Amino acid sequence: MTGFETMTQTTMPPSPSSAMPSTKERAEDYTQEHTTKERIGKRTGEHIGEPTRKGEAAQERVREIIGRATQAPSLLADELKVYGVSLPSRLFLGTARYPSPAILAEAAQRAKTSVLTVSLRRESSSSRQGETFWSLVKGLGTHILPNTAGCHSVKEAVTTAHMARELFNTNWIKLEVIGDGDTLQPDVFALVEAARILNEEGFAVFPYTTEDLGVAERLIEAGCQVLMPWGAPIGSGRGLNNPYALRSLRGHFPKIPLVVDAGIGLPSHATQAMELGYDAILLNTAVSQARTPPLMAEAFAKAIEAGRAAFLADPMEQRDMASPSTPVMGKAFT
Repeated sequence: MTGFETMTQTTMPPSPSSAMPSTKERAEDYTQEHTTKERIGKRTGEHIGEPTRKGEAAQERVREIIGRATQAPSLLADELKVYGVSLPSRLFLGTARYPSPAILAEAAQRAKTSVLTVSLRRESSSSRQGETFWSLVKGLGTHILPNTAGCHSVKEAVTTAHMARELFNTNWIKLEVIGDGDTLQPDVFALVEAARILNEEGFAVFPYTTEDLGVAERLIEAGCQVLMPWGAPIGSGRGLNNPYALRSLRGHFPKIPLVVDAGIGLPSHATQAMELGYDAILLNTAVSQARTPPLMAEAFAKAIEAGRAAFLADPMEQRDMASPSTPVMGKAFT
């Protein structure tokens, strides 16, 4: 045999036919592979044909989790009820200072509000403009909440409330008795007296008040079933000046509907109030004075809904130190 022939025999690879495993060999490999998978599956509970006890327990836990999820609080069933009336929306919208009636109407629709507040002083049904406004408001199909804006005495507020009831055909009244012309802070002494009179006369009173606990107690004793504390001075857009006091008010009166009225400027302010557990937000200037009121109204509606959902979800408690969110089980430590 020549050297070339010897090298050729040594280096040439085997032919495909000689490298192909036989049918018997392939069957043995298949059996060994699936036997191994079956053993692994029995250890991990992943064997499809015969679920192990661990697999059944895991499935039971999943069913339990899904069952709890279906019982979690839902915004669809979370309606606000005031004076026996259910309100799907938690946004009360004021109707003053909009660029036009058409923009007001679009803002109300985008906000999906259930309540519109109106001022007897600004809108007179005896004028053509007042008739147009009243027709517009009625056409929106919301509840009407007249207010006594601009009143500075008990007599003036009570008289205005009677006129509003006759004009707007509702016993709802947002009671405002102003004590200070610069801050538009309520005169709480006159407010309590006017609330007592109006409640005795069959009105459903929504009092615009401060966050003072003593005043709140007196208003409830006077017959008010709703409280409307301010967040900040009317039209200031400052948000919540005193979150601590508002939180305390919520804690003292857990079953009384509380509506933050005045001072809200941004959707984040509204979310903050709702996260404190407040039941609704009353807005006017923050929407009417935005460059695009309908878009801002929609933003507030979403913010209020988000804040309410966060409150119902029971947020985590704040901590001063870090707390790892990723579990360390199974980590290789050296």
